[in-house]
Amino acid sequence: MSEQNAMQTGSGSVLQVQSLSKSFGGLQAVCDVSFDVGKGELLALIGPNGAGKTTCFNMLMGQLKPSSGDVFLNGEKITGMLPRKVWRKGVGRTFQITGTYASMTVIENIQMALISHHKRLYSLKPFATRLYRDEAMALLELVGMPEQAERACAILAYGDLKRLELAIALCHQPTLLLMDEPTAGMAPRERIGLMQLTADIVQQRSISVLFTEHDMDVVFAHAHRIMVLNRGELIANGSVDDIRNNEMVQQVYLGGGSVFASESDDA
Repeated sequence: MSEQNAMQTGSGSVLQVQSLSKSFGGLQAVCDVSFDVGKGELLALIGPNGAGKTTCFNMLMGQLKPSSGDVFLNGEKITGMLPRKVWRKGVGRTFQITGTYASMTVIENIQMALISHHKRLYSLKPFATRLYRDEAMALLELVGMPEQAERACAILAYGDLKRLELAIALCHQPTLLLMDEPTAGMAPRERIGLMQLTADIVQQRSISVLFTEHDMDVVFAHAHRIMVLNRGELIANGSVDDIRNNEMVQQVYLGGGSVFASESDDA
């Protein structure tokens, strides 16, 4: 792990999760999960398929109501708030499958998010394309895509769509960013590039990031700390070395083998 990734996170917690649980009938998807995310921390949440990672994310963002437990953002209880209100409070999110507007240009996608952030949806016609162009270009500069501003999203490479989605998620200047398998579907080199970009933004803007990921190369290279879910329960929480050498993690997550930094199987 790099020196940058080994740094201590800032004091105080941006997100606090207390005894979070979710049941679907007789299925316990998430069971009594508690953790926090520090300011400027890049925290990975890993686990096998069906471990409860996305369910946990959906409760944090308001898409699902917890069966029990509480979520606090900067000390304010946000449990059960609607997703848009959680977004307004300063939580951004990217998804496994990108959701950009294919018929719009790259910059127009960002402008739409900025228009929503600034509560100017009434201005959509006829002047929407004039609004917040400078802010949109600054975000494209941040993610390394200024030269693609006028390209249609429909013709973008998948890796560029992921970068665009990151830019859109940053439009409302979130204090916490939730990234659900941000590198899914990307080539290995693109995965590393996107997460390095994310790590750089974390450092520059002191944003806290909680991300799920199957690629161990990505996790070990960039996470400040790692949590492991299995069958809805949090079974480990610690540094890269702690998780790499944790026998329970090796058994339930990687089938008993050692956790090597070269592991990159998405299965």
